[in-house]
Formats: sequence, C-alpha cells, structure tokens
Amino acid sequence: MTKSIITIGRQYGSGGREIGEKLAKELGIPFYDKELLTIAAKKSGIAEEFFESNDEKPTSSLLYSIVTGNYGGDSLPFNHKLFLAQFDAIRSIAKKGPCVIIGRCADYALEDYDNVVNVFIHADLDVRVKRAIKEYNIENVKVAEQVSKIDKKRAHYYNFYSGRKWGSLENYDLTVDSGILGIDNTVELIKKFVELKDSLRK
Repeated sequence: MTKSIITIGRQYGSGGREIGEKLAKELGIPFYDKELLTIAAKKSGIAEEFFESNDEKPTSSLLYSIVTGNYGGDSLPFNHKLFLAQFDAIRSIAKKGPCVIIGRCADYALEDYDNVVNVFIHADLDVRVKRAIKEYNIENVKVAEQVSKIDKKRAHYYNFYSGRKWGSLENYDLTVDSGILGIDNTVELIKKFVELKDSLRK
C-alpha cells in the first residue's frame, strides 16, 4: 500500500474518474469522487442535493443571493459554504490516510501535506468527444461544445477558489495524456510514479 494521497484533476472525457478508481483498487486504498459530497453533506448539515447540483461549478449571482443551512457565518454566500464544507471534508479524509481524491480543488486543500501526489489527466478534444459519446451517453450533437463547456466550468471553479490556473503544469507533480497511453497504461504510469515518490520519502 502506498503512503501517498493522490489527487486527480482531469479534463472532461479524459477518463480521470475511471483511472482514479482503478488506481485506488491497484493500490488498495479508498477512492473518493461523488462520495466526497456525501461526507461533506453529513459533516456540514447541508442537504446533499445542494452539493450535487453545484458540484465543481463556478459561482453565480443566484447562489450569491442565497444563504441557508447552518455551516459557517450567516453572512457567508451559500456557494462559499459548499466549498468550505468540501474543503473540510477533503482534509478530514486525508487525515485518515492514503486515498485517491477526484477533482474539487483537492490539491489546493492539501497543499500543506507532504505526502500528496497531484496528477492532472488530459487528452485531445477528439479523444474526449469520442469517450463522452461512448461512455457517458452524450448525444452526438454539439458534443465538442458540451465537453469544452464542462471544462470551462471546472476551470472557473478551480481558478476562483484556489487562486491558481486549472491544468497549469506547475500545480501538478505529474500530467498524463490518457488519449495516448489509454486508461490502463495511465493507471500503471501513475502507480509507478507514486511508488517512486514513496521510496524517495524514506
């Protein structure tokens, strides 16, 4: 088992979730994607559907105008409450030990941890479009536009809360083109990289 916590940022359609899930299984450690939302909801007392409907989405004037739940100060915008709840959930999960966490600014939330490996998965647009049609059952109408739109939302969310630029090389220990390597080879590459990092920490 690894000693590392692996965070995975990913372009939509690059297979980041599948890669993270397989990697966690290979390493014998917990995997968190949507599961993180459930944990954040339980810890904060905010209904889980709010986390689901606003998952990795940029701020909006509507959310800014809504203040509800009992998480944080009453003057805190609701979208900030959701982010802070996920932030706390990520740190709570990390305290339990090695795991794989998908998206949601996990690399930023854990920037003060010395056993974190930050990975970014990307692929050419045509590869991601094909995967979106095949794996996610997205209709073959303006798929490229939809894929790009989701990436823009993820980038806006990440940039807004972290103060960093989503996908920039300096934010990650490893970036991988899953379109070239494929899912299984990407998993194997990350696994070997994590094992090397573990050995260097000794």
